[in-house]
Amino acid sequence: MASENGEKVELGFNDVPDTRPKKDWILLSLRVVAFLATASATLVMALNKQTRSLLVATIGTTPITITLTAKFQHTPAFVFFVIVNGIASLHNLVVITMDILGPQYDYKGLRLGLIAILDVMTMALAATGDGAATFMAELGRNGNSHAKWEKICDKFEGYCNRGGAALIASFVGLILLLIVTVMSITKLLKLNRTDAN
Repeated sequence: MASENGEKVELGFNDVPDTRPKKDWILLSLRVVAFLATASATLVMALNKQTRSLLVATIGTTPITITLTAKFQHTPAFVFFVIVNGIASLHNLVVITMDILGPQYDYKGLRLGLIAILDVMTMALAATGDGAATFMAELGRNGNSHAKWEKICDKFEGYCNRGGAALIASFVGLILLLIVTVMSITKLLKLNRTDAN
């Protein structure tokens, strides 16, 4: 198209502003990594089991052994750890799905507010589960001489090592949940400021 001055003026379809909300790829990728961390912690601890035969006594020349199995179900703190990390994984999976598929269904930031509240609750649950499991892991590793509780990690080393790996993965997930929670609250506050203006 030509204008009155002889300059070309082009009309394009890109001049219309995009009114769709932009995806926050950093938040989404952090949430995916947090999901992977909490899901792996859940699976590693839920499948954690070791069976060993231990020498109890020797009568004459005959050794008497007993077969013991260490499972995560034997410790309520580890059961709580598995449940909490499963909830955190499910929460992140649902929010990832909503973030990819559902921005068009948001009603005046209601989705962002709900996600921020659920992020805080999930982070608090994950912190309590990690704290309880860490206490029991320390007790299993070192025992407690004052209460006369024996350590078990010298007998079930593989069980303790897998439990430690699950704890590390869960703490990585917890740190990422903290970052994601701060980012989702910040995103909600920015939305509220732009709506107020």
